[in-house]
Amino acid sequence: MSGVEILLIGLAILALLGVVFEEVTHISKAKITLFTGTLSWVILYLTAMTDSATELVNHHLEENIAEIASLWLFLVAAMTFVAYLNKKRMIESLINRMLPSKLSERKLLFMTGLFAFFFSSLADNITATLVSVAMILPLGLPKEKVIKFAVLAVFAVNSGGVALITGDVTTLMIFLDGKTEIQNLLWLSLPALCSVILLATMLSFGMQGQITLTRKRIPVNRVDMLIAAIFLATILLTILGNIAFQIPPVLSFLCGLSVMFLVAHFLRKDNDEDPILDYIRRIEFDTLLFFLGILLLVGMLKQIHVLDVLIRIYDIMPLAAANYTLGVMSSFIDNVPLTAALLKADIHMAPGAWLSLTYAVGVGGSLLVIGSAAGIVAMSKVPGLTFGRFAKFSLPLIIAYTFGYLLVHYLGQFLFA
Repeated sequence: MSGVEILLIGLAILALLGVVFEEVTHISKAKITLFTGTLSWVILYLTAMTDSATELVNHHLEENIAEIASLWLFLVAAMTFVAYLNKKRMIESLINRMLPSKLSERKLLFMTGLFAFFFSSLADNITATLVSVAMILPLGLPKEKVIKFAVLAVFAVNSGGVALITGDVTTLMIFLDGKTEIQNLLWLSLPALCSVILLATMLSFGMQGQITLTRKRIPVNRVDMLIAAIFLATILLTILGNIAFQIPPVLSFLCGLSVMFLVAHFLRKDNDEDPILDYIRRIEFDTLLFFLGILLLVGMLKQIHVLDVLIRIYDIMPLAAANYTLGVMSSFIDNVPLTAALLKADIHMAPGAWLSLTYAVGVGGSLLVIGSAAGIVAMSKVPGLTFGRFAKFSLPLIIAYTFGYLLVHYLGQFLFA
């Protein structure tokens, strides 16, 4: 191994440590990954000693940028929709309509898990976690019970996202790489939901109190309702368009976003006080820059053939066990770089195995609070939720994850027998 390759691997390790210890260093993971990702490609250009070597680096960088652009544009469109609906309090209004005025703690726990599961299929994990946590914090529950709700919300958010490309970035990445199809991903909903219900059942022991909720009237105008309908129609038509005509999801979502802009303009909701295009500025650009940096790093690792090491786990373990283990690994190695590395390593698996891997890397991050964006957000918003307190629920979490994984594994064998 050359000195340049050792330096580049060191940069990748530095980026990974920056992600894991973000709460300690207080340096945004977007900053550290973007810096190391771009610097690694600059080093590749500087150390290319011949014209042919430079051309090869340039070719691989162009491929890498094209893949990133497709992911970025899709996320920008989806997150702009959610930013608009959040600002207009459409989501808060929906929650107020759903919840009764009085209910038991146990019933609220199950409702929280189900809401987080279904909402995360439509919104990004960060938004789904923020909304789920916001449902619980004002209720004045004891700290131990609030942490239980937060643990369930993190697991449910990650579980709900795996079945739709709008719900989880790793699912989107696996789909865009051609490893699975939308209609196959939809089958993940049932085992993922079963695992959430199992975890909620285990966490509900000891919850016997009653809760009285204060209702809030939130006015919602017709234009906002129409834009919410456009968002739901965009998701549905994205799925149907890809299944029937192989229309790329990024194209469908950008088309839906343009419809939203035009509707706002012609119905006179687009004005100087509230310009519709400003909602693009409200999305989580930290998240997008993090993905950019990570995918640049993974592309670099592929260029120097380091990702070949990942394939070895499939040489020493059965396929199902290897996928399960990688899911557990995603609880302390961010699932975005892990998934990107697996895709770049070009591992060959049957469609059923790719479904298992999609579930594993999507849900496995729930096993530790630092393993997913949902966990990090919950830890920052819920008082008293620390790494150690979350880890106390490791047993029910690993049971729920294993149960869901086994269901997906046998479902894959049945579907693709």
